[in-house]
Amino acid sequence: MAFKRGRKLFSLNYLFASFFGALMIASAYAYFNYRFAKFHFIDFNKKVFYEKKDIFKPKENEYIVVLFSSHQNNLKKIIKKIKNKAKILAIDVYQKRFKSNKKVIYVTSGINTILTVIQRFNIYYIPSAFMIKKVKNNKYKQESMVQAL
Repeated sequence: MAFKRGRKLFSLNYLFASFFGALMIASAYAYFNYRFAKFHFIDFNKKVFYEKKDIFKPKENEYIVVLFSSHQNNLKKIIKKIKNKAKILAIDVYQKRFKSNKKVIYVTSGINTILTVIQRFNIYYIPSAFMIKKVKNNKYKQESMVQAL
């Protein structure tokens, strides 16, 4: 009489495969959580932005950074969507220079600086906004996730 060799519920291959699958799912979750949840810094000593003719020097403890294109969007409509009371630092990708007011500081920069900001903060849509808060001197840390407006 011959015995049939069937798959057992707790065979070594079954346990190894399920452990390996769970490990892969956990590592993918940890990587994407790390990749998209980490926050970045911006150092205004290293990144030069211009407010009309002058170099922008931050004075506030926190700003709402809005990246927009004056060629495509009306910034007044975008500002109405923002409910926070912090000053708005509006970075124009199209590089027009506007006059700042009490609530909004308009800044521009060279295309290389704007592209590094877009890359560093993982900005995929224009207009987008996020909050930055002062850490020390002219170094600011991202305080919120990037939101497409």
